[in-house]
Amino acid sequence: MEALTLNLLLTAAGVALVHVLAGPDHTLPFVMLARAQGWSAAKTAWVTLVCGVGHVLSSLLLGMVGLALGAGLAHMSALEEVRGSLAAWGLVAFGVTYAAWGVRRAWVQRHELELHAHDGLVHLHTHGAQPHHHGDASQSRWAFWTLFLIFAFGPCEPLIPIFMVPASRGRWDVALAAGGVFALVTLGTMLVAVLLLRAGVARLPLGGLARWSHALAGSVITLSGLAVLFLGL
Repeated sequence: MEALTLNLLLTAAGVALVHVLAGPDHTLPFVMLARAQGWSAAKTAWVTLVCGVGHVLSSLLLGMVGLALGAGLAHMSALEEVRGSLAAWGLVAFGVTYAAWGVRRAWVQRHELELHAHDGLVHLHTHGAQPHHHGDASQSRWAFWTLFLIFAFGPCEPLIPIFMVPASRGRWDVALAAGGVFALVTLGTMLVAVLLLRAGVARLPLGGLARWSHALAGSVITLSGLAVLFLGL
């Protein structure tokens, strides 16, 4: 293997590692939603992996389209920056919406009333009055698809130069290898970091704050998006 190629692959791996660990938006949304939604480790890993794949593939595909259209690295980097800002604002909007829903849910639970809609009927019931359980599958699906769309739209800015520079010089083998290394390290780092943080957060005793878990999750997601926007993380 050429020394230049090896250096590029090592650079791709290092940049991917830093890209994930330095960005709270790559880990905290999954960790907080896992705690609030009660996701198992397997489901948390699956959600993280699917969102991560969408996140990386979107930038790879965009890079290929840019090369096909003759777009330069500067133009593609500028486009990725715009996509990054829009995705971060999307994360903020999702966090605010989820936090507001969590506050409403916690307030209803404070009065020991639950509003449920199922089988075409809407009703209220008090907690503990009788066994009466409904899953939160719809909220979980809504949270997953919203997060997936945000990550699929959000760019991997460091991947663009790593992929486009060798590809623009006709070295598609090196470009695909560098893109593959970046993708694998990104996904692997996301999975490990999310699962470790999930295990730690799961041990935290929330006590009376348990009913506020959704509101807390939404607040952390909002802060993650704001950190990307204003701190450049």
